[in-house]
Amino acid sequence: MTVQAVVFDIGNVLIEWQPERHYDRAIGEDRRRAMFAAVDLHAMNDRVDQGENFGQMVCECAASYPEWHDEIMLWHDDWLHMASPAIPHSVSLLRNLRCRDVPVFALSNFGIETFDIAKPVYPFLTEFDRSYISGHMGVTKPDAQIYAMVEADCGLPPESLLFADDRADNIDTATSRGWQTHLFDGPQAWAGRLVAEGLLNEEEARA
Repeated sequence: MTVQAVVFDIGNVLIEWQPERHYDRAIGEDRRRAMFAAVDLHAMNDRVDQGENFGQMVCECAASYPEWHDEIMLWHDDWLHMASPAIPHSVSLLRNLRCRDVPVFALSNFGIETFDIAKPVYPFLTEFDRSYISGHMGVTKPDAQIYAMVEADCGLPPESLLFADDRADNIDTATSRGWQTHLFDGPQAWAGRLVAEGLLNEEEARA
């Protein structure tokens, strides 16, 4: 079926999301490895992505692990350094699709407060025709419910949605619902897919 809307994940598709990389710079790789082995920071972040308060979650986690308190608080204080930098080629693809009047949606595991923090720094996050942010929806990918919520809200057939995400489990659920999908491993291949679908021409798809 012809693509009627393109759906972008955000983390590692439009903005690099590499907490471990930032911690390696901030406290050193060895100490980071020890902390991540002791504290499930990604599970804490999952709760933020499901709609719980960002500051509260980080403070509660830090209080639970006093030996790592200051390092855990960096998840809050340095969050923008972890969600950085933007991926310029992907942003260009997003904007060129919109110039073509192709509806562009976001579907991302993202906290309520962290999305608000990110928008002034990354203005393209305000440029989607529809934004499906897990914190506001109360459910995260790859749960099938979030995909069903997108389908119900946008009113488009699942097979008319083309979805790019960097995680195979998120892609697998979308595929199982009939969405067209692209496992993102860099903007060049994603640009090629958009050209192949007739959504952009070669010039529009260049970095």
